[in-house]
Amino acid sequence: MSPKIVFFDIDDTLYRKYTDTLRPSVKIAVEALRGKGILTALATGRSLATIPDKVKHMALATGMDALVTINGQFALLNGKAVREMPMDVGQIGRACSFLDGLGMDYAFVGGRGIAVSSLSARVCRALNRIADNFFEGRDYFLRNQVYQMLVFADCQEVTDLSEFFHQEGLKTVRWHEEAIDLLPAGASKTDGIRSVVEALGWNMADVMAFGDGLNDVEMLSEVGFGVAMGNGEQAAKEAAKYVCPGVDEDGVLRGLQDLGVI
Repeated sequence: MSPKIVFFDIDDTLYRKYTDTLRPSVKIAVEALRGKGILTALATGRSLATIPDKVKHMALATGMDALVTINGQFALLNGKAVREMPMDVGQIGRACSFLDGLGMDYAFVGGRGIAVSSLSARVCRALNRIADNFFEGRDYFLRNQVYQMLVFADCQEVTDLSEFFHQEGLKTVRWHEEAIDLLPAGASKTDGIRSVVEALGWNMADVMAFGDGLNDVEMLSEVGFGVAMGNGEQAAKEAAKYVCPGVDEDGVLRGLQDLGVI
């Protein structure tokens, strides 16, 4: 494939969050793509406020062209928003009331910040892995646009909540053993990518994407050429057209080289 643009997931694709590791090969790969006139972009479940500094600096240094955040709910092309899909305030309010009744913690993900229902030990355990600027604010959603919620729950607890979420038209994606993303059922990174591609006047067949997780499955299956990381989830590997080496083995660079893209 000869893509016009390549999208990269962040966690466990470009970057290891638990060790704060971004291998030098990532910058080499991005610069090589740009040297061939191929656009580069990030496609992440994270918000702008939680993109790791090392990834942020690399993106700025290499001049990456686009950014799809919050699982496709908020997307930028050359710094300009091309997709903004906030959640419905009434829907958020009902979810909060339901979770409050169960004594469960949650968070609101805005375009540039995260507000939490409380600074409990469980909330801090999960969020300290990805952010250092979250704050307490139960009524944040009444004054700010919210693109996604987080619910702090283990697998069994989420099973108990699933009927309510289904009735509300919401879906869950796990990213931590004690936390899930909660967003509109139809939302995915694919929508954010499509908004960028359409703004460029291209189509999804022109896109290559790298990912590893469950929230990458639709993206990998919908773009022209999906590449799963060797360390990725089995579902991601099955959705992709190619599996490259793992993130700790310079997988992105080696995958692009093996496929003849760079």
